[in-house]
Amino acid sequence: MDNSSQAFDKDIDPSLATLRAGGLLLYPTDTIWGIGCDATNPDAVRKVYALKQRAESKSLIVLMADQRDILKYTSQPDLRVFDFLATLHKPTTIIYEGAMGLADNLINADGTIAIRLIDEPFCRHLIKRFRKPIVSTSANLSGDPSPATFKDIDHRITAGVDYVVLYRQDDDTPRQSSAILKWQADGNVTVIRP
Repeated sequence: MDNSSQAFDKDIDPSLATLRAGGLLLYPTDTIWGIGCDATNPDAVRKVYALKQRAESKSLIVLMADQRDILKYTSQPDLRVFDFLATLHKPTTIIYEGAMGLADNLINADGTIAIRLIDEPFCRHLIKRFRKPIVSTSANLSGDPSPATFKDIDHRITAGVDYVVLYRQDDDTPRQSSAILKWQADGNVTVIRP
């Protein structure tokens, strides 16, 4: 077992218990700290919107561990997207058409869903153990700036979740949100957030 895995092992079981119970998790991602929940549970997703004081019409991002997860939760994705993602160096969220199998209040009115495949060790391990995708939205109240480090997170967010992951709380490396791109059926890409 490597050191990074030993560092977060104590967080995995309480995180899984929180997700399985429909609770909210505050956790580090490959970008900024996120508020997460079971992406297939509409009640849990509703709690995220309530905590962030955000309208349900504003979309949230879903994290997945493997390409096959995208094949499971979207209908007919353009497989060229995987080759494209392999060329990128910045964490990038892709908006896919034909979302399915996820909480209805997570899917946009046009049937799209924002998904990021994640390499960060804690998130990847958690998603693989949970065997479902998880929501990831910035750990801030709607309209406030996204926190660059754990210390920047508003106390109302930390108090409003069911479990706060200990791993990487002392990491002071400032982090930024992912890029967001919309993948068109014809392979064209629209940049939503660079």
